[in-house]
Amino acid sequence: MSERLNVIVVMSDTLRADYLGCYGNKTIRTPNIDRFAAGAAVFDEAYPESLPTIPVRRALHTGRRAYPFNDYRPVPWDIVYLPGWQPMADGESTLAEDLVRAGYHTGFVTDTLPYFAPAMNFTRGFWQWEYIRGQQQDRWRSVHAADAGRCSRIRGADGPNPYNMPRYHVANTDGLEAPEDTCTARTFKWAMRFLEDNAAVPFYLLVDCFDPHEPWHAPQKYYRMYADGRYDGQAIIHSAYARDLAGLTEAQLADMVAHYCGLVTMVDEWFGRLLARLDKLDLARRTVVIFTSDHGTNFGDNLWRVVGKPGWALLPGTMRLPLIARAADGRAAGERIAGLRYNLDITAAVYDAAGAAPSQPIDGRSLLAPMAGDHGGDREYLTSRYGNTVWYRDERWWAFGDVSGAERHVFDLKADPDMRNDVGQSAADAWRLAFGRILADAGGSLPDYSKAKRTDAIGQKPAP
Repeated sequence: MSERLNVIVVMSDTLRADYLGCYGNKTIRTPNIDRFAAGAAVFDEAYPESLPTIPVRRALHTGRRAYPFNDYRPVPWDIVYLPGWQPMADGESTLAEDLVRAGYHTGFVTDTLPYFAPAMNFTRGFWQWEYIRGQQQDRWRSVHAADAGRCSRIRGADGPNPYNMPRYHVANTDGLEAPEDTCTARTFKWAMRFLEDNAAVPFYLLVDCFDPHEPWHAPQKYYRMYADGRYDGQAIIHSAYARDLAGLTEAQLADMVAHYCGLVTMVDEWFGRLLARLDKLDLARRTVVIFTSDHGTNFGDNLWRVVGKPGWALLPGTMRLPLIARAADGRAAGERIAGLRYNLDITAAVYDAAGAAPSQPIDGRSLLAPMAGDHGGDREYLTSRYGNTVWYRDERWWAFGDVSGAERHVFDLKADPDMRNDVGQSAADAWRLAFGRILADAGGSLPDYSKAKRTDAIGQKPAP
């Protein structure tokens, strides 16, 4: 039996930090994540170094910044076309490849559809990997065979164009609506089998779960925990990303949030099962476990009443990440750790825990250092990019604007911690500091893709 540390990283897509009990939520049921957090270190200020889905994964798999998207090259026949949404560079080494060289068995399971696009190549370095089919608009089952009755109950699934997320969701989940059959369940079942098969060797396991990302359509078991039973309209499983509640009524929004909360609780249940299997196999005492998300989303709970995660509104609902790390030796158990962190600090922590050296320079700073009380590597500020919007945060200022620097939004976190007052037009010095650091981190200039063609391989407008 090897005594080298195992490492498990669990990513839950679009999971807001403030929708977890351990981050202060009093309503949503997340008992397993909260119990895990009580024996782990909870990082209070973690953010994506770039986003959305694929840029985050590029950083996670390599430990290197995707920001500022200097080399954007779209992938044909993809579902999203945004700066930075592309495969890892062929010349980059990956964390998994380096761990294989260090003697680790590596595994990767995901139901996150953007990984599946042609030529994305994120499976590099994994001895075992599995794509769980059926999420989002996965081109898996025929939309022309989708159940008409179910389509009629979901907005957009009964429209004239069948090639959309709602219709694909119906087709892909026909006959697979029970909680045990969901993509989340199948993802975590594969992960649990991986633990059983590899309990005797040092391993690295990446579990990348797409829920609670859209489509927000929770199984009834979970939906009923949060719905008041009065809404009788079509389920809205994916709304426009827009201000002023995206045109939704309060009842429609509440129902959509009920589905989202149900998916959060479903993820919590299956994460708890994974931890229970780890305990049953007596692996917890020599396994580092890290739980996080890639970004969050908004439900009108902000000054502009934005719904979704549009790139032009980099507000806390989108930007703040849950980040919880449990060390095998129990260090920092139950502690709240302050300080600005990037998600790619997870990758550095995996190298650290495994005692492996990256084969190329990485930009992350190991989470294990502050967990041991060493804050020498804490950052003064953070920068990020989503589409053609850039973002900055330090201890006082939260700012974002377009890549030209002309459009800007600035919030004084000391005077306005809830970010209800945009002082972008009056806080010129704060924006000058922020944009100067944004440019410095980008190497002096930002590539501008605002005029880039944004249609997919068959001429349709891409998904947001």
